[in-house]
Formats: sequence, structure tokens, C-alpha cells
Amino acid sequence: MMPRERDFTANDDAAPVDMLVALFEARGWECEITAEDEMVGEVQGSWAKYQLRAIWRSADNVLQFLCLPDIRVTAEKKQRAFELLSLVNEQMWLGHFDIWSNGDMLLYRHGALLGDDGMLSITQAQSLVENAIDECDRFYPAFQFVLWGDKSPRDALDAAMVDALGEA
Repeated sequence: MMPRERDFTANDDAAPVDMLVALFEARGWECEITAEDEMVGEVQGSWAKYQLRAIWRSADNVLQFLCLPDIRVTAEKKQRAFELLSLVNEQMWLGHFDIWSNGDMLLYRHGALLGDDGMLSITQAQSLVENAIDECDRFYPAFQFVLWGDKSPRDALDAAMVDALGEA
């Protein structure tokens, strides 16, 4: 694969994967291009290290952005986890949480529809990354409370939201 130009200024737009890689490199975060239109990286959040993944679909001009907080949902906790997902997703404006059927992993997913040119600005890239990390940090405790603390989904969300309000 040929090296890509990643020396962008604040006013430049670029192909989505290139812009995200440039952002990760500028922040000193680990990342790699895993396919022509896909990248993966890692970022330390408040509660855990998150895997961030971006997949560009040029046919639709959609960038799918995923954040995986390395939380697996066991079969016996799945019903409560889905109930919590429903409550959590009601709180969100952008993106949503889901349980990936392949491996039962919790993930945050956001699909960004880019313009006709299919380019991503540095501001958009920063927003995608920061929103994913913020949402994972905000709701990580709720998932922990349900999966390991045996709280009810409502109690877990209430406790997590109180903690989040206390940190602000």
C-alpha cells in the first residue's frame, strides 16, 4: 500500500480514513490502516482502553465509526444488558450502543453521512472521536453495574448518571 499524504492544515478536508489517521498520529495515539477504507486505533478513556474503528463506504458516502470498550455480555446477563441498552440509547443524540452478535461485545456505533465530495474535516474527525469516547465513558459504569454489580438496568443507569453529574 502506498504511503498516504497526512500533512493537513486546520482548513483542509481529506478522505475520511486519512483524516482520522492524521488526527490519531497528531495526538500520539496508536492506529493503523487495516484496509484501504478502514482504520483501527486505541485510546485510553476514563474507565478503560477503547478500540476505535472507522470504516468508509464510498458508495454511500457514509463513515461508520465504532468504539469498543472491551465489554462482553454473557448469555445470562443478555436480557438485562438489552434493557439497559434501550434506556441508554434514549439518552443519546448521536450514535447508539449495541451488542455485536459476533462475540457478544458491547459497542458504540455512529454512522456519519458525509457530503457529495466524501471528505472529512478535522473538526468532524475530532467530533466523531470525542463523542464516541465521551459516550463510552459516560455509560461504562452503567454497563459495569448491570454486568458485574447485579444492579437492575434502571438503578444502574440512575447511578451512572449521578456519578457523571458529580464529575462535571
